Amino acid sequence: MSVYISRSVEMTEEYGVQLSKELKSGAVVAMFGGMGMGKTQLVRGIARGLGLDAEVSSPTFALVHDYGGDPPLVHFDMYRISGWEDLYSTGFFDYQESGAILAVEWSENIENALPEDAIRLYFSRVDETTRQIERK
Repeated sequence: MSVYISRSVEMTEEYGVQLSKELKSGAVVAMFGGMGMGKTQLVRGIARGLGLDAEVSSPTFALVHDYGGDPPLVHFDMYRISGWEDLYSTGFFDYQESGAILAVEWSENIENALPEDAIRLYFSRVDETTRQIERK
């Protein structure tokens, strides 16, 4: 377990850049935490660290954004997922089998579907601009 303290959006993105150096084909980054915690900013940093020129935004309405790359970075928002049927409809398992790197927001909604070796990041608010990101 490790803890990272971010005091700004830029620091959260930089943590994503650093994390991207560990990510290989098939990696799953599972993010837990409420709205406004910095999960999308972390994914923006991962994309930048992977050398992707992608417009990273929360996939709340689309549920999935595929940013390309080799391997591709696929960003999920599981906020509205409430069961296995919903999860299958996102293509989660197909992307996982394809070897894509998966960045999954609202992972608490699909906890039972996450692989054992997923990188689990728990976001919490310290104050208005400071976030704690605990890695388990």
